[in-house]
Amino acid sequence: MEFRYGISFVSIKQAKKNLEEQIPTWNFDKIKQAARDRWNEVLGQIQVEGGTPEQKRGFYTSLYRCYERMVNITEDGQYYSAFDHQVHQDSRPFYVDNWLWDTYRALEPLQTLLNPEMEADKLQSFVRMYQQSGWMPTFAVLWGNHECMTGNPIAPWTADAWAKGITNFDVATAYEGIKKNSIEGTWLPWRRGQKSSLDDFLAEHGYMPALKSGEKETVDRVHPRERRQAISVTEAQSYDDWCTAQLARSLGNDTDYQFFLKRAGDYKNVFRRDKGHVWPKDANGNWIEPYDPKFSGGQGGRDYTTENNGYTYDWDVQHDLQGLFELMGGRTNAEAKLDQLFREPLGMGKNDFWYKFPDASGLVGQFSMGNESSLHIPYLYNYLGSPWKTQKRVRMLLDTWFTDTTLGMPGDEDGGGMSAFVVFSMMGLYPVTPGVPIYDLCSPVFDRITIRLHNGKTIKIICRNNSKDNKYIQSILLNGKPLDQVWIRHADIVNGGTLELQMGNTPNKDLGADQPKYPPSTMEVRPDSYK
Repeated sequence: MEFRYGISFVSIKQAKKNLEEQIPTWNFDKIKQAARDRWNEVLGQIQVEGGTPEQKRGFYTSLYRCYERMVNITEDGQYYSAFDHQVHQDSRPFYVDNWLWDTYRALEPLQTLLNPEMEADKLQSFVRMYQQSGWMPTFAVLWGNHECMTGNPIAPWTADAWAKGITNFDVATAYEGIKKNSIEGTWLPWRRGQKSSLDDFLAEHGYMPALKSGEKETVDRVHPRERRQAISVTEAQSYDDWCTAQLARSLGNDTDYQFFLKRAGDYKNVFRRDKGHVWPKDANGNWIEPYDPKFSGGQGGRDYTTENNGYTYDWDVQHDLQGLFELMGGRTNAEAKLDQLFREPLGMGKNDFWYKFPDASGLVGQFSMGNESSLHIPYLYNYLGSPWKTQKRVRMLLDTWFTDTTLGMPGDEDGGGMSAFVVFSMMGLYPVTPGVPIYDLCSPVFDRITIRLHNGKTIKIICRNNSKDNKYIQSILLNGKPLDQVWIRHADIVNGGTLELQMGNTPNKDLGADQPKYPPSTMEVRPDSYK
């Protein structure tokens, strides 16, 4: 038995029209073949050679999942917006469904690389949502803005796209909405709209004040289950405001640039040097005691951190890693601390740990592969002069957690948020700091990767002498010229060419070890200098 159906968000009449245009005849096999051909076209933008059949299945399955969001709901030059409950006439696509807390990290950077025109349409959709509702959304779903998660993640997405040359959207209006979210809106988890008294405190003192575990909440606006997440909120505000500062500077607004750049250092207010960890602080400026970075935070762990414990949030400073390492006592201490993250025991039974942190899955020591806030962490050795450890660690994580079986996703995938980590990492690239137009390098699992870009150019990544054991990069050539650093610019990719990696079974500990060659990550970084 066959049946056809049409869908419309505008009207029943439009649904019938959509059906007539999209499935005009009864022919299931023809429709199935057309869908297969279209997916082959989309997935074929990246061609891989070498590797195992299992790795290829894992790669293309992950790439397939990266196209789940966003969704274009424009129908014949019109669309229904839940942000003002109106039907609008507009020939430009209107996209919905973006869980930005998850997707700004890797999915949107991947789509910026593969589909820049679509990315501009998606950003302009957010601009229209802001114009229609009065607030820049963070989780723009079909029924409006979902009050979910933490931060102002539209800021890093917009800053990243702008730094990578995507300009076909109203960046001035986008910045207006991002700025309003930051200084007029609330940073409270799972809340949106006007700021609260806690937001005023955050703006004045540079950190979200915390309560002792079990202490009664005093502010009605705080979500009863999600609570304050005081450490995570402070760190999110710091990074998101750093990205806002970059947008302000690109628009020639130096006053706003200086204002937001100062706020970008607020993460330092919740790092406790004598303990070597991020740490909650009360409204009087006192460190919360008792506090255990592994376990504190009430049921669900939401008092101080988001979905993970303090061991993850020690590293949640994507915009100023060198500043973070200084707080940790210097790069040598920071590297030892990062080593320990991957072998630190739980210190309790698994049932107890997951009762409090059910989202902290895919564990390697205290590192959680199954949650998006951890995705950049394995790449941080590149910023410490030991990129061979990133090469070793990323290969291990891919082999362990991202297989082609039903167990091949270690956590909440969130519509491409984690799959994009797999796609990037299997190609040997990763965008550690959205907003800075560079990619860190690690060990590709394939011998050759070819990416066809929308500008008509092609980038090839060639791995010579590559194998399961030969996971260490020995040398790098970019368009035939030696490269003594483990990162490349976005422009190096979009201009086309060839990246050649010579692989071996022992680490080259000199490659990327010279401090001036580290990937850029300081408060003073100017993204446009890497275009």
